[in-house]
Amino acid sequence: METIRGRRSLEIDWIGWKKRLKNYDHILLDLGTGDGRYARTLAAKHPGWFVIGVDACRENLCEHSQAKLRNLLFVIASAQDLPCELEGLVSQVTINFPWSSLLESLLSGDPKLVCGLKSVSRARAGLELRLNGGALAEAGKTLEAGTDRIYYNLLRAGWQIEHPVVLDSGTLKRYPAHGQSVWPLDAIRAQ
Repeated sequence: METIRGRRSLEIDWIGWKKRLKNYDHILLDLGTGDGRYARTLAAKHPGWFVIGVDACRENLCEHSQAKLRNLLFVIASAQDLPCELEGLVSQVTINFPWSSLLESLLSGDPKLVCGLKSVSRARAGLELRLNGGALAEAGKTLEAGTDRIYYNLLRAGWQIEHPVVLDSGTLKRYPAHGQSVWPLDAIRAQ
């Protein structure tokens, strides 16, 4: 499994991987982690959790992957081809404001994505999804239509999720990303 720290790409073997996870019951996977800010924030805030940020774009991860947090790891992989080392480990998945191929896979119900999510998740794993109206518009969907499509695809894949709700601007401004205020004002969250 390819990981990254700063600009260095590192392979982690099975024994090293098991040692890293040994003392953690709660393992959170932040899929499409972008620059990794959200994963880093969660790892710092919850030292008893192991947080894994996954993204296919290594260049975005250089800054936040340098954090010296024992409970944080960044993995280079696509959402549609998650590493087998994650199989059955994850107790919570977050997907925050997906775009590009991750958003397209959610909209289409891509079997590689939904099967991959199921394979890495433990029984009763949680899924949190926040959508961006601007990214959905670029994909040719309204916020409502895109949300409905993704909601249906996740239900069809076997996820038991709550009905999506619109997040107001105040909630988004408090979003845990070190005070970053560039999140879109029209987002939807599903669990």
